[in-house]
Amino acid sequence: MLGEHQRQCHPRRGRLMDTAIVVFTRDLRLHDNPALHQACSGARQVVPLFVLDPAIKAPANRVRFLAESLAELREALRERGGELIIRKGDTVAEVIRLAGEVQADAIYIADDVSRFATRRHDRLAKECDQHRIELHVTPGVTVVPPGVLTPSGGGHFKVFTPYWRAWRSATWRKHCPVPQKIDTPTVEPIGRIPAAPGDTSPRLMRGGEKAGRQRFVGWRKNLLEGYDDNHDDLAGDKTSRLSPYLKFGCVSPLEVAIGAMDRPGGDPFCRQLAWRDFYHQVTMAFPDIARKDYRPGPSWHTDAHALERWKEGETGIPIVDAGMRQLQAEGWMHNRARMVTASFLTRNLGIDWREGYRHFDSLLLDGDVANDGGNWQWVAGTGNNTRPNRVMNPLRQAQRFDKPGEYVRRYVPELAGLDAAAIHTPWKLDDRERKQLGYPDPIVELT
Repeated sequence: MLGEHQRQCHPRRGRLMDTAIVVFTRDLRLHDNPALHQACSGARQVVPLFVLDPAIKAPANRVRFLAESLAELREALRERGGELIIRKGDTVAEVIRLAGEVQADAIYIADDVSRFATRRHDRLAKECDQHRIELHVTPGVTVVPPGVLTPSGGGHFKVFTPYWRAWRSATWRKHCPVPQKIDTPTVEPIGRIPAAPGDTSPRLMRGGEKAGRQRFVGWRKNLLEGYDDNHDDLAGDKTSRLSPYLKFGCVSPLEVAIGAMDRPGGDPFCRQLAWRDFYHQVTMAFPDIARKDYRPGPSWHTDAHALERWKEGETGIPIVDAGMRQLQAEGWMHNRARMVTASFLTRNLGIDWREGYRHFDSLLLDGDVANDGGNWQWVAGTGNNTRPNRVMNPLRQAQRFDKPGEYVRRYVPELAGLDAAAIHTPWKLDDRERKQLGYPDPIVELT
């Protein structure tokens, strides 16, 4: 758990250090960045660093979003007199190597909870101790740091509702202002931003702090007030779509929560931010959340053909296929569609949730160990769901959240000509009409 002094944004007291390194990871922003703020408050010179670690196998969609975010971060740092240094290799080795080059007194890095991040921090702490370099692990990835809220009996919160109550009453850390000036010493070479790959989904959101902040401000002004009524409307597309920007830290989760909490619609929206924090504290306690069952679940069976049909959006169940095709096209999927498609894979097809997790992770801009692992296990009945046997009937979900069929028409063009009465059950049409559609029959019978 972060110590109290690490959870606050405050200037360093006493003598200034000469040089500090800020290791950017999932905090690619200047606004409300505790690591950057504390480094600039405590050192005369600050070296911003991002390491392209080959151990992190990011899919093309996220590499593109990352490249755009890094390019914008570098430009923003330059506007304040700084520079973003890019290195490639093992993160810990590159950080220590650069620390030697610039004779750094301290290293600042945001805390994180995945097994990879935890091991990275442990290794970095040992190296810093050996080289007599101060290491400051700061908050910033969540609104409330994962270890701050604990139930009265100890351990971690296993059920969301009591966590939500604790989250709402928690004292949040102070917001960190943007440093007005960042003095970065000369470092050669500065390193190249990774090239944006071409083999990405065709309609990706653009990465970067500017895009994330603009999206939040515009959405808050126009759609936050109706969030509780509209966030499950599949065709309405009225959710914030901030998840990729939160994943990469292009926007601060604390700043988003502060900006929404006291406005109409803010409470139900902040509940979603609290779910994100909830899964981070679960992952801190159970780092294998994306690989192992959090609690015992059903037995799964293997069906390669059905799995492939599901991945391609060819299951013959329109609401499921619409969600899977949105994922292919945009590297993002509406949250309600995520639950419907995940339930269909695990409950209707009986296929292991890890297969679904891996496919989502291969395409999602917001792919995240804690959130995705937690949500997949929640749907599959192996996670933090108080009703582990819950099944989301896709036809009932379609009638509730896409009754006119507009979401299906948008992503399954073969069915665009059908009216609302037929679009969710095209297998009920006569044989001639079904053949003209060019759309597959269902791979499983729904009841």
